[in-house]
Amino acid sequence: MIVATAGHIDHGKTLLVKALTGTDTDRLPEEKARGISIDLGFAHLPLADGRHISFVDVPGHQRFIRNMLVGVAEVDYAMLVVAADDGVMPQTIEHLHILCQLAVQRGAIVINKVDRVTEARVVEVENEVRDLLASVGWQSFTIVRASAKEGTGIAVLQQLLMAEAEELQPRPAEGENFRFSVDRTFSVFGIGTIVTGTVCSGAVNINDRALTSPSGNQTRIRGIQINRASATRASVGQRCALNLSSVSVEEVARGDWVVAPAIAHSTTRMDVRVSVLNLEPKAIVHWTPVHLHIASAEVTGRLSIRRGGEIPPGDSQHAQIILDRAISAWNGDRFILRDQSSTRTIGGGVVLDPQAEPWSRRDTLRDARLAALEQPSPEAALDGLLKVCLDGVDLHHFEKAFNLTPERAANIYRGPQMHVVGRQQRTGLETQRHHELLRGIVEGIAQFHLIQPQQS
Repeated sequence: MIVATAGHIDHGKTLLVKALTGTDTDRLPEEKARGISIDLGFAHLPLADGRHISFVDVPGHQRFIRNMLVGVAEVDYAMLVVAADDGVMPQTIEHLHILCQLAVQRGAIVINKVDRVTEARVVEVENEVRDLLASVGWQSFTIVRASAKEGTGIAVLQQLLMAEAEELQPRPAEGENFRFSVDRTFSVFGIGTIVTGTVCSGAVNINDRALTSPSGNQTRIRGIQINRASATRASVGQRCALNLSSVSVEEVARGDWVVAPAIAHSTTRMDVRVSVLNLEPKAIVHWTPVHLHIASAEVTGRLSIRRGGEIPPGDSQHAQIILDRAISAWNGDRFILRDQSSTRTIGGGVVLDPQAEPWSRRDTLRDARLAALEQPSPEAALDGLLKVCLDGVDLHHFEKAFNLTPERAANIYRGPQMHVVGRQQRTGLETQRHHELLRGIVEGIAQFHLIQPQQS
């Protein structure tokens, strides 16, 4: 299980992780000198069954929100920390809304530094937190009182995290290609390029071939480390370090991916569903400049809303994001949008078509296609697409967008609802539509021969 901290600066996130794991996640000299977290920190807690809980400690200062966004992008559990003396603060609220936009469904709220205040103050802060949670529908999240300095509540929090890890259902690695989001790169003398990050889908073994995306550089996995121990395989949901061959440290960076060759791609235009925070003072209008944060990447771009429209606070709509540089993304990936100056979070959303075509005013079926792409499974999405795409579904595009292995795609296509035509350029047609086209071809040929029998 991967756990990310969240919360305002100086509310004790790093000290809390140290109390839980024994590891000080502040590794940079500047962090030691200033006493604040600047970049991501990492630690792990071994479990009795041999598994580990991995912790990603994020900065709480507003200036380092971009680093925080990298840390919470691919996590199973959130630990939102609120200091009992300060109470709810601006980054408490912003971090909570970021977690909501990223669809983090599980977490705990830690009221830290309870040793500094009275019981009445702790109760007051708990009520503040409950009101904040209720505003985003998180009422079921557990609230734990703690003092990282004194050790109060640490055993309770450890037991809670272990119980949550036991209940977490592992995501299957089968059916999806390998995707690894890079959040740190460095070089080790005699070993070469090392990247650290999270396996977001599939699995990888030593000596597997891969590509860095979006650059497309070929590489091979020379080594794998999980929780500082050598491993032969890394699977979805695990944090790990990969030793890459044939790629220099200058050729891969935070925001890149290491992926199976079949799904490597780049894009500068994506169809998405965008949700605007209800805290926004006004609607988001067509062609608004934004900072997009997706996985570990940050890129600027523009939000295109159909017919020059707008998205009011608290609302969500289909839109396109046109990016200033190429990235990689896949259907279902969550993202965060910040304003042009990158000083506040304005919303978030989910990727529908990562390699979208420019919108046309004459495209009356656009919303129906995007609604199909929002379905909770590729099977349901394909069923919806077949109903609205009378010219057929580009299956290569579909498989790459949904990150389907050939075996899983073949299983999906075996249903009676679709007929596959073509070999190099495979197209899926609804069975009834395929029959209609065949009948139309036969009738057309017959009519042609009636008119011009000498051409037979």
